[in-house]
Amino acid sequence: MAVIPHEQQKNFEIFRDCLSTALIEKISQPQSRLRRRTKPNTNTKASQHASQPHFDDTSFNPAEDLADFTDYIASETFQYLPEELKTLDYYGYSKDADLQARYALPLTGDNVADLLPTLDPSISDSLTAYGITHDAVQGINEILAPVLTSLVNAISTPPPAPSSTKAQAEGCEICGRDWIPLSYHHLIPRFVHAKAVKRGWHREEDLQNVAWLCGACHRFVHRFADHEELARHYYTVELLMQEEQVVKWADWVGRLRWKGR
Repeated sequence: MAVIPHEQQKNFEIFRDCLSTALIEKISQPQSRLRRRTKPNTNTKASQHASQPHFDDTSFNPAEDLADFTDYIASETFQYLPEELKTLDYYGYSKDADLQARYALPLTGDNVADLLPTLDPSISDSLTAYGITHDAVQGINEILAPVLTSLVNAISTPPPAPSSTKAQAEGCEICGRDWIPLSYHHLIPRFVHAKAVKRGWHREEDLQNVAWLCGACHRFVHRFADHEELARHYYTVELLMQEEQVVKWADWVGRLRWKGR
């Protein structure tokens, strides 16, 4: 499978999830079965068993094999996407009227043909071989149109406000206590946002990343390091928790319980 560069990984994962949704919907239709059809031997990648998952009546594992097949199709297809789409984010999309016009939603099969003019035929062959597409009914462009529509929609959706992510926190992200009030901590402090972007420490879209902390841990973090140190060296909870001082604090404060607890 194609190797995805680090800077493209985020959009690739979104693309793979969108593709998976489309494939699941397709194979769950009454007349669809995820089984490899017999086809003439060719010299394309699709005919090489080593390069793609194999389905048959005796070894078929629906979840595992579909995951392998999705990985294969996603990685092979993603490399043919326009370069801008591989790394595009909300901030770049929202500031560029040309991009918004080029990727006006919903995308159609004709749009896909224009966006992916050199798509490797072996990808279409693979989908046809496994009964996903049929040129006379629904070709690869029609399959990929809702996938790319979902991708662009996900990319162009503004990130949630920090306060809206509180429900995802199961407790303080440092000490783990889940029965006390939490507040959000900007992992890149707001006082250095402009400097962080100007000096290339962080991308603009990362400035609103937050961690949900209890009051004690929140105050500890700001005693532990100043704003610039937090922005440059401790901009994730994982980085904070690599420090022995933070680990010792978390262990100690995590054992504190109010009366009645």
